[in-house]
Amino acid sequence: MAEFEIKNLRIFGIFSHAGAGKTSLSEAILFNAGMTNRLGRVDEGNTISDYSSDEIARKVSINASLLYANYRGLLFQFLDTPGYADFIGEVISSLRAIDSAIIVVDATSGIEVGTERVWEMLEEKKLARLIFINKMDKENANFSQVLKNIQEQFGKKCIPLTLPEGEANSFKGVIDVLNQQNDFREKVVETAAEADDVMLEKYLDKGELTLEEIKTALRKGVISGKIIPVICGSALNNIGVKELMDAIVDYLPSPLDIGYVEGKDVNGGVIRREISLEKPLSGFVFKTIIDPYVGQLNLFRLYSGVLNANTGFYNSTKKSKERVGPLYIMQGKTQVPVPQISAGMIGAVAKLKDTFTSDSISDEKEIIIFDPIVFPETAISFSVRPKARTDEEKISSGLSRLSSEDLTFKVYRDPQTKELIIAGMGDLHLEVMVQRLKERFGVEVEIGTPKVPYKETITKTVQVQGKYKRQSGGRGQYGDCWLRLEPLPRGKGFEFVDEIFGGVVPKQYIPAVEKGVLQAMSEGVLAGYPIVDIKVTIYDGSYHPVDSSDLAFQIAGAMALRKGALEANPVLLEPIMDVEVCAPEEYMGQISGDLNARRGRIQGVDVRGKNQVIRAKVPLAEMFRYATDLRSMTQGRGFYTMKFSHYEEVPQKIAERIIAQSKPAQPKEE
Repeated sequence: MAEFEIKNLRIFGIFSHAGAGKTSLSEAILFNAGMTNRLGRVDEGNTISDYSSDEIARKVSINASLLYANYRGLLFQFLDTPGYADFIGEVISSLRAIDSAIIVVDATSGIEVGTERVWEMLEEKKLARLIFINKMDKENANFSQVLKNIQEQFGKKCIPLTLPEGEANSFKGVIDVLNQQNDFREKVVETAAEADDVMLEKYLDKGELTLEEIKTALRKGVISGKIIPVICGSALNNIGVKELMDAIVDYLPSPLDIGYVEGKDVNGGVIRREISLEKPLSGFVFKTIIDPYVGQLNLFRLYSGVLNANTGFYNSTKKSKERVGPLYIMQGKTQVPVPQISAGMIGAVAKLKDTFTSDSISDEKEIIIFDPIVFPETAISFSVRPKARTDEEKISSGLSRLSSEDLTFKVYRDPQTKELIIAGMGDLHLEVMVQRLKERFGVEVEIGTPKVPYKETITKTVQVQGKYKRQSGGRGQYGDCWLRLEPLPRGKGFEFVDEIFGGVVPKQYIPAVEKGVLQAMSEGVLAGYPIVDIKVTIYDGSYHPVDSSDLAFQIAGAMALRKGALEANPVLLEPIMDVEVCAPEEYMGQISGDLNARRGRIQGVDVRGKNQVIRAKVPLAEMFRYATDLRSMTQGRGFYTMKFSHYEEVPQKIAERIIAQSKPAQPKEE
């Protein structure tokens, strides 16, 4: 591959709602640049970017795929990203690697929820962008309506640079607005002039600008975010795509237009690092791929300096040196070897020792650390268990590797229920992960709803004796203790106090009593859940000089705890979660009603951009299917975050049902 100057790089992402045609557009770009000799089709499973077996089977993008093309003397490196909300992590990590974006909008559906969500992210990052209205040849395509929709939602700065020649069945090409005399051209010229003071003055003075001046002003406006060009076409039939590619060259920024990146030094101070070949090495790992043949493959954006193959770099996040073997640029799943990756480019490297997603690359003498990627909290979880007991170790290893590849996929063992839990962004996300576990690691699992980690506690103070006495010839067993059990404030856990005076229970047996208490607490007295928020004081007892032992006092402590807890009005506790639900205002009433039905308590409503956010406290037991229900309720436009808040007493009727379910079934009488 030829070397490219930084000014001749265009590093961008392609984003949209699912099904708008991102992958078809990527195929057309590669074809027009001469990188392929055919247009791959999603429905035929032969595209460059949707190469994994699960993407081919489902006919949707699941992973962000890195591609490259040489066009008009420039190097495009671009990411084809998934449109489904379940794979939002791929979108978030891709945003850390690009300088600009192309938004694909379906000419029949207009702006959809996935488009809205990614638009907000691009606005937050202030990334330059183009809009491609795709599927102009589809039945019911309506350019005017979709353009109006775009301008109403995203602003009048979205201006068309091409117009359709016909629509739906009669669509046969696009018209270049800048080469025509019409109202659209006048609007483009006015908007471009307003983005550049010099051009504005000339335009007001002469009433016209040359084509080159218009393009210069447009480029300045696009890079500053004041202008967003709109281009139309059909990716599947390769109409309007060349015009889009020319717009990428003419208007989207090179890394030099971005200028610099910000990171931190070892003391946390802010550093600005110029995007330049001459500056010290710096870069950021934005994605990790677990390749079945190569092993771990890291994709990184290099901001400054040059990284040569078979050298090394300093991982400033982990404070470790890494040896680098061959370097690649990616064309879907194909690794194309290159001698070096230079400032501004995206590269790939295999078999690194300590380096993963969100790690920073730097020169050891000029350390810079970039902020890690912040991924959303998981929205849904399942318990998993092996279909074959012998697969337990392979399952843990396989899930661990999958979670290192996708940081929105979490795997953990619940310390209380002992269940292995997988958590992700939605049903489809977890379904894909379970399928990958089977395909890549050859193991199958059964999934279920996780158990709720209930706890038990007491509500009044009691004093109780635990006495264990056994005599069976020879040395017996004797332990006797009096305990005072008191409820503690919620969340305080456990406290054990020794108030023995005069040696009525020798000091060496006190730890044994505490051990017995803890053992009994772990087993509960109502439904087998651990007892918490309790203060246990040993204040009296007796012992036998021959028959007393650690074991006897341990048993006595456990007996006292069980007996006392049952006398102290025990109750069941459940985890309460802090939930934030974000959705457009028109869904707020339905969401509030649904949260109330889930025993939730609304804490308040805030405004966030065009959406509203309901804050509520909701029992975990009511939230396991919420991701799917919310998506259905809001037509995919709502999402939520959830984190643990505290434990609360379970309402009596619900507690009675949980306790009844915990009891072993009684055998039926004949």
